[in-house]
Amino acid sequence: MRVGRYLGLVRPVGPVVVGISLGFTLSLLSVSWVEEPCDLDPVVTLLQDGGVAARKPSSISTGHEEGNENFQPRILTYEPVQQAQPRKIFRAKYISTELGIRERLFVGILTSKRTLSSLAVAVNRTISHHLDNVVFFTGARDRKVPHGMFVVAHGDERHIWNMYQTIRYILNHFISEYDYFYLAQDDTYTQADRIKALVGHLSMDRLLYMGSPEEFVGGQTQGRYCYGGFGYLLSCGLLLTLEPFLENCRNDIVSGRPDEWLGRCIVQYTNTQCVEQFENLQYYHFELGKNSDPSKEDSVQFRNAVTVHPVSDPEQMYRLHKHFTQIELQKTYEEIEKLQAEIKNVSGLAFDGNRSATWPIGINPPFEPKTRFEVLQWDYFSEDHIYSCIDASAKCELRGIDQLDVADVIEVAMEQLNRKYKPVLHLNKQQLLNGYRRFDPTRGMEYILDLQLEAVNQKGRSGFITKRVHLLRPLSRIEILPMPYVTEATRVHIILPVTFQDREQVRQFLEIYASNAFTTGENAVLTFLFIYEPYEAQQANRDDIFAGVKAQISTYERKYPMVKIPWISVKTESPSQIKYMDIISKKHQVDTLFFIATVKTSIKSEFLNRCRMNSISNWQVFFPIHFQDYNPDIAYHGEPLPKTIDLVKEAGLFDRSSFDEACFYNSDYMAARTRMAADVQENEELLESLDLYDIFMSYSNLHVFRAVEPSLHRRYSFQQCNPRLSEEGYHRCMQGILQGLGPRSKLAMLLFDLEQGNST
Repeated sequence: MRVGRYLGLVRPVGPVVVGISLGFTLSLLSVSWVEEPCDLDPVVTLLQDGGVAARKPSSISTGHEEGNENFQPRILTYEPVQQAQPRKIFRAKYISTELGIRERLFVGILTSKRTLSSLAVAVNRTISHHLDNVVFFTGARDRKVPHGMFVVAHGDERHIWNMYQTIRYILNHFISEYDYFYLAQDDTYTQADRIKALVGHLSMDRLLYMGSPEEFVGGQTQGRYCYGGFGYLLSCGLLLTLEPFLENCRNDIVSGRPDEWLGRCIVQYTNTQCVEQFENLQYYHFELGKNSDPSKEDSVQFRNAVTVHPVSDPEQMYRLHKHFTQIELQKTYEEIEKLQAEIKNVSGLAFDGNRSATWPIGINPPFEPKTRFEVLQWDYFSEDHIYSCIDASAKCELRGIDQLDVADVIEVAMEQLNRKYKPVLHLNKQQLLNGYRRFDPTRGMEYILDLQLEAVNQKGRSGFITKRVHLLRPLSRIEILPMPYVTEATRVHIILPVTFQDREQVRQFLEIYASNAFTTGENAVLTFLFIYEPYEAQQANRDDIFAGVKAQISTYERKYPMVKIPWISVKTESPSQIKYMDIISKKHQVDTLFFIATVKTSIKSEFLNRCRMNSISNWQVFFPIHFQDYNPDIAYHGEPLPKTIDLVKEAGLFDRSSFDEACFYNSDYMAARTRMAADVQENEELLESLDLYDIFMSYSNLHVFRAVEPSLHRRYSFQQCNPRLSEEGYHRCMQGILQGLGPRSKLAMLLFDLEQGNST
C-alpha cells in the first residue's frame, strides 16, 4: 500500500525530473574539456618568425604591458555597399499602349501591279476616310505609289505566295494592335461603316472566320472556306493559333486560289469553319451582275450588303459608294426625325411646356451676349449683292461661295414651304425681298428671308403673298484628321530681322527672351538678321548702325557661356520676307525648323513647343495669331500704366490681320520657292509684293494652320505699311494698324471729348 501510494505521488513529477536530468547531461557534453593556459600577462605573443599574434576576442587589456610597443594597429577603410542600379521603368507613350487597349479593325486590300493605280485607288478613296488603318498588299508595284496609300510589295506575283506573305506581315506588324482583321480584293466594294458596326458587336476572344462560305472542291479537307471576293474577317485569336502552322501550310497545302489555300490551312490546323452568321450577326454580301446599275437595285440583300462583288471599274465603285452613302444619309435623317419627335414629347412634360425646347429641335440655343460689344452682327443681302464687304465697302456683288450659299438657302426654303402647305397650296418664288444672315458660334449660320411668292391653290387660282422664313445651317460634326507624328525635341531656329528703326527695341526683346530661353536651356537658336540699306552698308566699317546691338549680343554671350547668338548682315534697298529668307535658307540644313519673329514680340517656352507641334514637314505650316497691345495712350487714357499687361479685351486683341510671325520647315519653303521661280522670272516685283503667307497659300499644297497664341505677346509701336506689298497684303497691314489703336469704348470716349472740346 505504501509503495503504491508513493508511486502515485511521484508519477506526476516524473516527466519533469527526467527532463531536467536530460538537460544537465546535454549541457555537460557541450562543454570543451581542453584547458587553456591561464596566462594574463602577455596580451600580444610573438610568433617564432617575428610576427605579431592578434589579441583573442575574449582577452582584455588592463594596462601598458610589455611588448605593446611592437603592436601596429590595422586601419580598415569604410567601403560603402554599392547599390544596384535602379531598373529603368518603361512607360509607353500612349495610354492605350500601356493599358493594352487595341484597335478593333485592321483592313488589308489585296491588289496587283495592274490595278494598283485604278481599282485600288478607288477603294482607298471610298473607305480610307472611314477606317483607321488601310494597307494595300501587292506582289509588285511601280516606283510611283499613289498618293495617300500605304502599299506593301512582296516582290513576287504568285498569288499563294502573296497571301502567305500578307498573313506573315500582319502577324509581324499588327497582330498586337488589332482585334479583327478584314481582308478583301480590290474589286470588292466595302461599306466601311457597316463593317465597323459589325466588328463592334463581335466578341474579341473568339476564334472567328467570317465571310461568304464556300465548299472545298477536291482534296481531303472537309469543311467550308470564305470566298475572297466578298471579303472575310479573321479574329486575332485565330491568327495567333494559326501562326505556328503557317510554314506547314505553305509547304504542304496545294491550291490554285489564295482564299481557298488560306481556308484549308485554317480548317486543318485550327478546326475553324467559315461562317456567315455569328452571335446573331449576319455577314451580308451581294453579287453584282454584269452592266448592273446600283441605283436600280432594290433588294433587301443589296440594301443591307456589307460588301459587293465584282466591281469592274473605278466608276462603278464610285457609283456604289454614292448609292450606299445616300442610303445611310436617309437613315440618319429618319433617326433625326424620331429624336425630334421624342424631344417634343418629353418637352411637353416640362415646367415651361414646349417652350423649353429650342428651335430647331436638338440644336444649341442661340448665343446670348453679355455686353453690347458681344452682339452678333446681321449681314443684309439680296440675290445679287451683299451689304457687308470684306474691304469695308458699303455694297459688293455676290460671288463664289457666297452666291452659292444664298441660292442654296432660297432653294431649301422653297422646298420646306411646299412640303408644309402641300397639297392645299403650291408656292413659286417671285423674288427675295430681304435677306439677313449671321454666324452664331454655338449653332451655325442663321438666315432670315422675306420672300415674295406666288400661291396656286388646287383649283388653279393664284395670288401673291409674302412669307418670312427662318433657317439654320447647323455646324457639322467635327472630323478628326490623322496627322503625322511630331516631337517636342526639335530645335527651333528663331530668325529676328532688325532694321535701323528697330534698334531701340532690341534691349527689351533680349531681356524677355533671356529669362524665358537662356536661363531654362531652351532648345532654340536665336539668329539676328541685320538689314542695311546700301548707304548704311558702305559706312558699316566706320560707323556701324548696329554696333550697339552687337555689343548687347556680346554681353549676353559672356553672361551665358553656353549660348551663342549668331548674326547675319543683309544689304537691300527694299527689304522683304522672301529676299532675306532666300539668304537664310541657303545657310541652314533642309530639315531646319524656322520661326520668323519681330523685335516687338515676347516669346515664351510654351509657344516654342506649339511651334514644334503645329509645324509638320511636308504637311503643315503655322502662322500664329499673337496678342497685340493697344496704344497705351488710348487704352489707358487718363489712367496710370500697369506694370504688366494682361490678356484682356481692354488691353489688346488677337491680331488676325497680321502674318509677320511664322513657323515652317526649310524644306517646305524651298519647295514653295521653287514653284514660284517661273512667276518671278516674268515679274520680279513678286519678291517684294508677296510675303511668306502668300507664298505658302499660292505655291504649296501644305495646310496653312492659324490659331490664337496667348504665349506670343507683341508690344504696341507705331508701324508703317510697306507700299510695295500687294493690294491684299497692304490692306491687311492697314486693317491691323487701325484695329490695334484701342478698344471701341475708349475710342468713343476720346471722340466724345474731342467733339465737346470743339463745340466749346
